[in-house]
Amino acid sequence: MSGDDPRRVELAERLAAVEQRVARACEDAGRDRSQVTLVVVTKFFPAADVRLLAGLGVRDVGESRVQEALAKAQEDALAPWPAPAGERLTTHFIGQVQTNKAAAVVGWADLIHSVDRPKLVRALDRAAQAAGTVQGVLLQVDLEDGADAGRGGVRPADLPALAELTAGSEGLDLAGLMAVAPRGADPDAAFARLAELAAEVRASYPGAVVVSAGMSGDLEDAVRHGATHLRVGSAILGARPGVR
Repeated sequence: MSGDDPRRVELAERLAAVEQRVARACEDAGRDRSQVTLVVVTKFFPAADVRLLAGLGVRDVGESRVQEALAKAQEDALAPWPAPAGERLTTHFIGQVQTNKAAAVVGWADLIHSVDRPKLVRALDRAAQAAGTVQGVLLQVDLEDGADAGRGGVRPADLPALAELTAGSEGLDLAGLMAVAPRGADPDAAFARLAELAAEVRASYPGAVVVSAGMSGDLEDAVRHGATHLRVGSAILGARPGVR
């Protein structure tokens, strides 16, 4: 595809701007840029955009709807990418997972960010064992403590039990925590709380080092409080197209 393709140029400019923000946030926090993974959230955008992003060096992409992710995979947009040195796209599922979709998500995602209840842990564990794999998962924490159940997440008080169940599951690898800052609240305070919870989980499960936090509007706060993965969509891809 021509380097002058308007969409490619737009994505390149937006990606560069976000990369500058991340680099500056890391510098301000005294962290190395290599400690933070940028996950480009491609939900609702076409497979063509995923291919353009891969050509621009993006290696981590996120989706939140199972059918859309599978459709893009069938177009090879989210299949292992024939990049230099054997690199491939790492796929992240960031949306709520229905238990009856567990097998499909396990078959697609390298890392599932949104595990928030025992029933889902058991469904993903069964699916992973049936597939002969170990599925990486993050536990989504509800930083609003039940005030907005529609966004998902385990309440902090119930986190230790869910972590214990997940860590004891043969087919799952407890990789860490994920959270979304509450609407209208100070993201700095929210991510400070997430950092505390992440430290508590790591004390019992040292391998749970991932902290998935921060999006287009609050990534600097997330980096300051130790986020290892940022989930950025609109700042890179632009306004979300009409949902089909």
